[in-house]
Amino acid sequence: MSKTATPDTQPVLKNFVPYKPKRGEEYMNEKQREHFKQILLDWRNQLMQEVDRTVHHMQDEAANYPDPADRATQEEEFSLELRTRDRERKLIKKIDSTIELIAQDDYGFCDSCGIEIGIRRLEARPTANKCIDCKTLDEIKEKQLGSL
Repeated sequence: MSKTATPDTQPVLKNFVPYKPKRGEEYMNEKQREHFKQILLDWRNQLMQEVDRTVHHMQDEAANYPDPADRATQEEEFSLELRTRDRERKLIKKIDSTIELIAQDDYGFCDSCGIEIGIRRLEARPTANKCIDCKTLDEIKEKQLGSL
């Protein structure tokens, strides 16, 4: 598993400083958008560094072991790394589309109901596109449909 991401590929950003909104400050103003854009860019850069590390690791560690068990272990390790990188590749696409939302001034509002997602939720999950209530309803519906 990556050293810079948790199992569900949540960002573990170095030098992260939570945003402190000023009293009466407008939601998703320029300063807030810039804060989230920087979080997303930093996260994206960390993921890209992991991709580079994986490529170098696989090139350096690739060996044709004579023992079938050693070969199988190495193939399984590479398979897990590639699966993780594939998830991160998809995440990078999502980060890029979220950065585009910031550029279009459409970031920080729920796709379902249109209300503010909230600064703390966005800091916890910068690519969130639903408020906590709509996301919870989606998860309940998904769970109910899954148990049918």
